[in-house]
Amino acid sequence: MKLFDLLKQRNMIKDISDTALAKKFLNEQKTRFYCGFDPSSTSLTVGHLVQVVRSKILQSFGHTPIIVIGGATGLIGDPKQNHERKLISLESSLENSKHIEAQLRNLLGDNAIYLNNYEWLKDINLVDYLREYGKFFPINYMLSKDTISKRLEKGISYTEFSYMIIQSIDFLHLYNEYNCKIQFGGSDQWGNITSGLELIRKKNHESEVLGLSSPLLLKSDGTKFGKSESGTLWLDKKLTSPYELYQYFLNSSDQDVINYLKLLTTLNNSEINEYQSKMNENPGSRLAQKKLAEEVVIMVHGIKELNISKEVTNALFYGKFDNLAIESFEILEKTLQKTSNMNLIEALIELKLASSKREAREFINNNAIQINGKKINELDYKFLEEKFYHNKYLVIRRGKKKYGIVKKNVKDIN
Repeated sequence: MKLFDLLKQRNMIKDISDTALAKKFLNEQKTRFYCGFDPSSTSLTVGHLVQVVRSKILQSFGHTPIIVIGGATGLIGDPKQNHERKLISLESSLENSKHIEAQLRNLLGDNAIYLNNYEWLKDINLVDYLREYGKFFPINYMLSKDTISKRLEKGISYTEFSYMIIQSIDFLHLYNEYNCKIQFGGSDQWGNITSGLELIRKKNHESEVLGLSSPLLLKSDGTKFGKSESGTLWLDKKLTSPYELYQYFLNSSDQDVINYLKLLTTLNNSEINEYQSKMNENPGSRLAQKKLAEEVVIMVHGIKELNISKEVTNALFYGKFDNLAIESFEILEKTLQKTSNMNLIEALIELKLASSKREAREFINNNAIQINGKKINELDYKFLEEKFYHNKYLVIRRGKKKYGIVKKNVKDIN
């Protein structure tokens, strides 16, 4: 299958500045394309995987990604539709950029060019900015851009208003210095992408440049993708554990999972169609969800972290913890409610397994409480009599699915 058709089938293209040129560049040439990442945080989120996976697919067809970290544009702030962004310091922007570049190198490897736009934007003085670039952007053209027009009623600073000019300079620089012909981005970036095309055409009198966008990834119910009960899902395992990432995708709905397989994995179309058929035949098997969770965790964190995530998942499902490695207990510690209280009734309340002492006593008397898989019906049960896994951890279970972790304090360990 031709690359252009493949990307369309996988819902990876929404806006196209020139369809004929897109087919020429994607199907017939080995082209450099660029995609930008904002260093507003120390880590990318799962939402960024759409751009990463598309870049990996283009790599597999011989195209070269130019990954631009917005060390300078991150100081300006891409306008949001509802409010002004909070400015970050140069130190934070450059430090965040290092972390994000490391993540992207891990995901995309050495067959990519990694740049930070601070390197070329920092040297442009105000007069050159206005004369060499600003004169190519009529105010009425800028006001017509969707995000800008939506902000006019509430107000927008000149700083954010000028963001599209700054990003357009990026595309011009990459075209001149790296022969970059394509810019990819999310559909919310379409105004900035087309502004870059216009700047290249006006400055260089060049028409063979291409802009492409992808749809923003939403859940089938219209809610934002990439949010869990605990908040944003990050690619840094210190912020979001591989287990949490695994669980998020394992619990994808049947309405969403096939689209996620297309956008967030490099499985080929025939494999995805096969999982679609299996799901239609037996939705309860959740094979598509399991494959999605496996592929994402392997891509982001590797096979070792996937195995730990599956080990923890199976332990919680079957209530068996005897053979768990200490790394798995460390995941449980971060995932479940935790206490160091050595009184069973008080621990149940702290772990939110009971709302009161009276309810805690009822659960214990009704054999609803298990410790390390053993039912407990003693109201004055002493934890120190129980074996702690790895001399640190004890698992409390209420009913079938409610869990908590008791972790010994150092002073409690003999």
